[in-house]
Amino acid sequence: MHMKRRLVAAGVAFGVAAATTGTVALTAQADPADPSTSTEPVTWTVDGLSQTEVAELEALGFDVAHDHGGEAQIIGDEAVADELRALGHEPAFHDTVYKDVPATAQQEGTYYGGYRTVDAIEGHLQDVADANPALTRLYDIGDSWLKTQGEGGHDVLAVCVTAIAAGDCEQDPDSVKPRFSLIAQIHAREIATGEIALRWIDKLVAGYGTDAEVTDLLDTTEVWVVPVVNPDGVDVVASGGDDPVLQRKNLNDSAGNCGGRAGIDLNRNSSFEWGGDSSNPCAETYQGASGASEPETQAVEDWLRALHPDQRGEGQDDPAPGDARDVFLTLHSYGEYIIVPWGFTSDAAPNDAALRALGASMSDSNGYFVGTNDDTVGYSTSGTTDDMAYGELGVASFTFEVGPDFGNCGGFFPAFSCVEDTLWPENEGALMTAAQAAAAPYGG
Repeated sequence: MHMKRRLVAAGVAFGVAAATTGTVALTAQADPADPSTSTEPVTWTVDGLSQTEVAELEALGFDVAHDHGGEAQIIGDEAVADELRALGHEPAFHDTVYKDVPATAQQEGTYYGGYRTVDAIEGHLQDVADANPALTRLYDIGDSWLKTQGEGGHDVLAVCVTAIAAGDCEQDPDSVKPRFSLIAQIHAREIATGEIALRWIDKLVAGYGTDAEVTDLLDTTEVWVVPVVNPDGVDVVASGGDDPVLQRKNLNDSAGNCGGRAGIDLNRNSSFEWGGDSSNPCAETYQGASGASEPETQAVEDWLRALHPDQRGEGQDDPAPGDARDVFLTLHSYGEYIIVPWGFTSDAAPNDAALRALGASMSDSNGYFVGTNDDTVGYSTSGTTDDMAYGELGVASFTFEVGPDFGNCGGFFPAFSCVEDTLWPENEGALMTAAQAAAAPYGG
């Protein structure tokens, strides 16, 4: 563990000062014996908060990384803890943000012990597509915000994996095969999720013809994956090297001066039930000026509509029919949860029982707790991708919160070794269960 780290403002909450001026006052001195006094970001726990108080802290610009049962986890350095104390709270050190990074030379295109940069991920996807033309198709489904501004940026890439027959892997909702779709790193700093998505792709292409379970899946089902929804944000994360930047949002800075904390939370920007989250451009949950205002959100929504038929009525209480097909999954960090709709309301989704049943089947592999937002993270979320996929299209939709909230394999920046040793193995079977359910996720 580095005892002294470069503290980068982008994506890190610095309380009232950062929210209003975009500047950071670093006053604490690092104590090598106590990581809570370092000027590097750590996670603080604040107990006894109401949802109104949590919302007020977010509005002030604090980075509320986790919240459940009145206990909030807030990211920042000792100066942030001082700001919390000034507001009458009693923050307690919870965990380090940065984990152990081996003191070895890293391969080109990697950072923080082995996590791949966006350029390396794009190269890997192209290599997989080139080497497996009978199994894969690679698509450009849209642009990142910086690319729409002519300032560099990236394409948003999706790969289809199946044993390709005539008509397969087309962006058409009337496909012959049922579909399982998955996205990762819509929040850029949730770095393990992109690596899990890549390992899922690699497992499928390597296993066809040798692994009976994989072969049967790809003979009967299309699997679609977007490993990085927010590539501009991931570029910022990776720019920190062994000190990744805590960038959550995209890089749209058109809403005002937030210093290094500009951007829109793409998982609050969906067109479905948009508008119940933060209107503060400097907040980590800033929802944007309007639903689906961001090109990354538009890319994912258009892609989902092109893959999945519309199988649900327009009313909130209209269930998807029992014989509806397809499953959608979005990977996030952290908490070890499988979250089912709805996120925007505490009301049960009309297919709640069936969604929970499939969630329980996935939990047999990863051991994650299954429930709604109220059951798991403890707060509502509007404008989310999983609510859109289920609410608009009737697709059985889930959010995985990957990894624990503490320890070397926990938080937003787990040690890279944890991906291969823990996070991927515990989710490999859960992803297979989800994909295998695509033909009849509601038990029809």
